[in-house]
Amino acid sequence: MRVHYLQHVSFEGPAGVADWAAERGHTMVGTQLYAGEVLPHQADFDWLVVMGGPMGVYGEGEHPWLAAEKAFLRDTIAAQKPVVGVCLGAQLIAEVLGARVFRNLYKEIGWFPIDLTEEGRRSPLFDGLPQQLDVFHWHGDTFDLPPGAVHLVRSKGCAHQAFLHQGRVLGLQFHIESTPDSVRQIVKAGADELVPAKYIQSAERILAATTEDYVRINQVLFRILDRLPLHE
Repeated sequence: MRVHYLQHVSFEGPAGVADWAAERGHTMVGTQLYAGEVLPHQADFDWLVVMGGPMGVYGEGEHPWLAAEKAFLRDTIAAQKPVVGVCLGAQLIAEVLGARVFRNLYKEIGWFPIDLTEEGRRSPLFDGLPQQLDVFHWHGDTFDLPPGAVHLVRSKGCAHQAFLHQGRVLGLQFHIESTPDSVRQIVKAGADELVPAKYIQSAERILAATTEDYVRINQVLFRILDRLPLHE
């Protein structure tokens, strides 16, 4: 299978998603939008993964490539290809599906628990997963649920943490693709955001996560990606 990813900044790459693709024998290539690279043709990939970034979906003035990316996402969803969005990626998907994206009451940065909703517990994507799981977060925006989407996950700091649309378009506000290296990169790049607040942890606390923490969240990522349908 051919997996394509969209990357918005140098320090938020595919991380664990790339590990999953390699283990499963899938090919994976990407477009670095921040570097001016051109989006692929729809015929060139089977799955699309949209990574995170510090910009907002409303930042087209500063990042004009966002407009082309949104049109590309609409075309990909219309083509009924599986799409996975992480953080900003989930927000972009929500917007192109007609939902509002806006500032959350709290920034959520660090290791905090998420909880499955009733729909999440019933979803085949999350079957067998724990009701509550500590995961890595780094976001200030959130979204309303897109029309017709299934609400899968919530947290105390952010009501809408994950949704599924049409069984193959998945938005994840949190970062279960994180690896020790990817977290070190984002902590370094976003150090100015690490100020004392209800749902913001210190760099020391974030970087104190153990190997087992990363193994646990990556195992969840792999199980979810394995259960998404292949493009027909």
